[in-house]
Amino acid sequence: MKNPAEPASTRRPVHRTVAPSGDPMLAVRFTVPSVPKRLVDRPALLERMTAGVRGPLTLVNGPAGAGKTVLAAQWVTEGLAPPATVWLTVEPGDAPGAFWAYVLEAFHRHGVRLPPEVGRPTRAEGVNQSLLVRLADALAESPEPVVLVLDQVDVARAPEIAEGLHFVLRHAGDGLRLVLTGRTDWLLPLHRYRAADEITEIRNADLRFTGTDAEALLSEHRLEISEAGIRLLVERTKGWAAGLRLCALAMQSSADPEVFVREFAADRTTIADYLLTEVLDTQPPPTQDLLLRASITDRINPELADVLTGRDDADQTLTGLARANAFLEQVDELAWYRLHPLFAEVLRAHLRQRAPGLEPLLRGRAARWFARTGRLTDAVAQAAAAGDWQFAAGRLVDCMAIGRLFTGLETEQLGRTFAAMPTDLTGAAPALVEAACRLADQDLPGCAAGLGRADQYLTDAAGPAARLSRAFVGVLAGRLAHDLAATEQAAADAERLLHEIPPPLLGQHPEIRAMVLAGLGAVELDAGRLDRAESGLTAAVEGCGQPGMEDPLCDSLGSLAMVELLRGRLRQAEEHARRSLAVAERSAHPPERRAGLDHLVLAGVAAEHDDLTTARTHLDLATMAAGPHPEPAAAVEAAVIGSRLSTAEGDWEGALAALHGVGSPAGPSQLSAWTVDELAIAESCAHLAHGDAGAALDVLDAVVSERPEHAVARARALLAAGRSEHAMKVLAELPAEGPVTTTSRAQACLLQAQAAAESGSTEEALLFLREALAVARSEELRRVFVESGPWVGRLLRQNPQLAQAHGWLPAHVLGYLRAGAFEQLPLVVEPLSRRETEVLRKAAQLLSTKEIAAELYLSANTVKTHLKSIYRKLSVTRRSEAVHRARDLGVL
Repeated sequence: MKNPAEPASTRRPVHRTVAPSGDPMLAVRFTVPSVPKRLVDRPALLERMTAGVRGPLTLVNGPAGAGKTVLAAQWVTEGLAPPATVWLTVEPGDAPGAFWAYVLEAFHRHGVRLPPEVGRPTRAEGVNQSLLVRLADALAESPEPVVLVLDQVDVARAPEIAEGLHFVLRHAGDGLRLVLTGRTDWLLPLHRYRAADEITEIRNADLRFTGTDAEALLSEHRLEISEAGIRLLVERTKGWAAGLRLCALAMQSSADPEVFVREFAADRTTIADYLLTEVLDTQPPPTQDLLLRASITDRINPELADVLTGRDDADQTLTGLARANAFLEQVDELAWYRLHPLFAEVLRAHLRQRAPGLEPLLRGRAARWFARTGRLTDAVAQAAAAGDWQFAAGRLVDCMAIGRLFTGLETEQLGRTFAAMPTDLTGAAPALVEAACRLADQDLPGCAAGLGRADQYLTDAAGPAARLSRAFVGVLAGRLAHDLAATEQAAADAERLLHEIPPPLLGQHPEIRAMVLAGLGAVELDAGRLDRAESGLTAAVEGCGQPGMEDPLCDSLGSLAMVELLRGRLRQAEEHARRSLAVAERSAHPPERRAGLDHLVLAGVAAEHDDLTTARTHLDLATMAAGPHPEPAAAVEAAVIGSRLSTAEGDWEGALAALHGVGSPAGPSQLSAWTVDELAIAESCAHLAHGDAGAALDVLDAVVSERPEHAVARARALLAAGRSEHAMKVLAELPAEGPVTTTSRAQACLLQAQAAAESGSTEEALLFLREALAVARSEELRRVFVESGPWVGRLLRQNPQLAQAHGWLPAHVLGYLRAGAFEQLPLVVEPLSRRETEVLRKAAQLLSTKEIAAELYLSANTVKTHLKSIYRKLSVTRRSEAVHRARDLGVL
């Protein structure tokens, strides 16, 4: 064999050759197709083509219009392919002899010289094995590999062609490289090449256009589309190259290309013509019928397809279509398939045109099959699309799945489905679903109307599933209305009916019990029943262990965190709140679905710790996430914390305004007795900070309360008014044990210490101060010491050993930095560097390690190193301690 390829200037004129059949050979089959003028450069794929021909076999496989031929042609025409590259377009119906005749002619026309003894096929039906042996031997002698590109090779159906090509490729050694393009995995034994790592495969997933590719294509067509529009276009076309090009052409003639992206219907564009001609019409009639019927579902499997067609051949047909890249792909190992969305859209339109009235019947069959096989969401969607709302609503209620309208992975889909349900349907199930949908939109009047209609049908003879669904919605409605009696009654009904539901069915829907407990617990929290609220909410948290239960878990944790905050158990409160936020973060909940209650609790914890900046940050986050209908307890606590922060900032009017705004627009009559008392206590604190003990007493005396918190607040106001003896009598009536919170207990001790100090009983004052410190230490209640006044610092400075034993107190209470102060605790081992100070400042803003790294253009590991150094220098072990110490020392 001579040189494998000649320069174009030395090649002999192409002579006319005839095929074994006697017909002239078609020159176009040897010509590399022209690439589109508006071409998207895809260098990564081109590099894979180049790398692929270092081995024996490269396969470019994808559906019609995926860009297989364009990619291969660009690779050749741009000079990226080796010099000895031969192109042949394979045609349907090529017999083995004709195929090999064209291959040999392609070698000749592209300048690859083969020895005359190789010969030519003499008949179209086949070739002599000796010809293939001679060809393989000649190629093996080539000084450099010959690359043979066989475009649309899968149209060659004769097994003898694949067998011969495999023989030549294996025996030509390094002398031959094959590049095959096609819609299907051809007849070559690809598994052998994969096992030997001798194949490069470029599949449909690789050929799909990305958002960047789509943007480049639109730019070539002089179209400017928003990022959201490009994402939508790529999503609708699934990156299908031909679909994107056809859309670009249509958009050029559209008055508003952006609107076209949102509203175009595939069945009314050239896309439909392309898909019907290139894909559907190429299939035999039974396969066409299956595709048309299968288009009504998002996913199809052989059993469902047989139900829709009334035949039993779907398994083989679907497998063949997927292998043929006929816009059908297998989505899992259980023989489920999915049509390309544009193809499905075109098929549905074609189905309606070819067989009017058939689609609803098919959807009805699909709905019942999905229901029978336990795929409830699909069953509901198909029944709704068929207009069979009674079946759709009935399945949701009978299967105890009404809770899925509020929580779970399918909540949004179910909500969209039932949004179109008519409101004049009869029966309990449609009314219950209507009520639940209204409630999900926080439409209490609409929910009440739906429940009223449902009650007309829910007699004692109604099944337990329907009656439990009624009780379930009743609990959630009672919670939104802040109606304790209605919520308790509905929860009691639900608890009774839960025992009538078969355990297997109940086990499939843990959200029912969990959301009933969470709803009742939240209402009991609003009513101040903290013990009962804690019990129910703890049970709700324990019942939220399955996937899809993230919403009720976050809800229950947030309410439980608030219970612990109100009890003064700051560590447990913070733990629950942070766990809730972590669950929401892992679940990728959008900001509007994340409960502000978690941030509110963290604001309360930070305020008690005297970390006012952090408290304000969390309070702002809680306010933004509060929504239009915050729980009463949350609204009151937000006002109380906001008032406390404003008081600390010296904004007395702002502190009062925060408290007086609670209850609007619903009015304070919606508030329970304990929340009214909380507001009164907070207002008295604001008045005391303003120096008006009389106003503080007036506010407290206007509220009738037996809560220990109220007694402590009143004692504080009495002491400020100079009525020390009366104040001590109030404190003496506090129970030694029981429902007094840690914060109130510490404050009571401080008031007793203050009274003793003011009377000159220093030893007694120290005794009560030690007791206050011992009570407050476990939760690090710093703010209560700050708010007690300067006498605490004076007493501690007189007793440096006591101060040193409680270094967790704020520096301005201990008096560290004042002239003449007692011997200081270690401030810093060495000063912080400028970069360490920047890192600590970001940490004080509650940024994570990754976020700090991004803000300061550092690696996460570098940030961790800086934090370790900060801890060492400030003699702390945690980030929060570092921030506190830095603020105490004036570093921040």
